[in-house]
Amino acid sequence: MLISLDMTGDDPIYLQLRNEIVLGIASRRLQGGEGLPSVRQLAEDLGINAMTVNKAYTLLKEQGFIEIDRRQGAKVRVSTEAAPHFPGRWQQQLALLIAEGLARGMEKGELMKTCEQLFEILNQGEKTQ
Repeated sequence: MLISLDMTGDDPIYLQLRNEIVLGIASRRLQGGEGLPSVRQLAEDLGINAMTVNKAYTLLKEQGFIEIDRRQGAKVRVSTEAAPHFPGRWQQQLALLIAEGLARGMEKGELMKTCEQLFEILNQGEKTQ
């Protein structure tokens, strides 16, 4: 699992880690049921604190992206169902991104083209499986 973190960026490391794992799931680089490294192992591999990995894993579990079992560890959750809070949260985040684009002069066509391109890039993993 290739994870890229920006140690000097503004976003918290646990959130960057969460986002990288979600991107891995969306692009099918991480498959449903696939095991993730232990908290300790991933922290060591990335050179970060184990509590940071634990916080990311906890957030991923709360959001329904992974399952955690004491015996088998963390695994990518096999589910196409949205978590109960997902649509509202997703819409809030998308609204903020669109607002930022509008505030910077982005046109509707550019926004839609960017969304379509990103969807195709992330959806490529499904076609190669």
